[in-house]
Amino acid sequence: MTTAPKPVRVLIADDQTLFRLGLARLLDEDPRITVVAQASDGIEAVRRCRETEPDVVLMDIKMPNLDGIKATEQIVASNPGIPVLILTTFEADTHVLAALHAGAAGYVLKDSEPEAIITSIMAVRWGERVMAGPVAQRVLGMLTGETTPKDFYDGLTAREIEILKLIAGGAGNKQIAYKLSISEKTVRNHISNMYEKLHIFDRSQAVLYAARKGLVQL
Repeated sequence: MTTAPKPVRVLIADDQTLFRLGLARLLDEDPRITVVAQASDGIEAVRRCRETEPDVVLMDIKMPNLDGIKATEQIVASNPGIPVLILTTFEADTHVLAALHAGAAGYVLKDSEPEAIITSIMAVRWGERVMAGPVAQRVLGMLTGETTPKDFYDGLTAREIEILKLIAGGAGNKQIAYKLSISEKTVRNHISNMYEKLHIFDRSQAVLYAARKGLVQL
């Protein structure tokens, strides 16, 4: 008679209480998973990881006191046998690469199907690396040099990305021109090129794009 494998013991770290509680409830419904601890910031995550020694840590990136990247670094340094799976809404390459450099074993998006999150937990538990589909190819491309950050931002130049960040921060054309020491006409030309590349038509759409790519927080 074969014995059923022990469920994977998971620690969830996320400052959004409703999301964290909802995810914990979903995971606990699966016999393969048991949630042994929760944390609302990076400091608590590091402490609870030390106390409970989970099999896998599910770690949000943007948290107060200590963010998920730094918390991941600390956990990996003190508990190298505990894989950290980054769980976030951000698709930006900077966040993905920072998480991997910190020692994360994987990266999944919060809007993934529950089964996909569970599968990812099981995979990192047994030593595999996982990556969310929407960003996997871009990240692998950047790591191998086949893709540049420019490709990730739909062909925007470094200057256009700079202007996009300023627009998302609420700056007008005159303020952008002053800050970058260029003319307002040049700013307008950059914005026009940017809109054409992104197939957008106004600043509100630009702000949403910037937020989706992790360039700003709304």
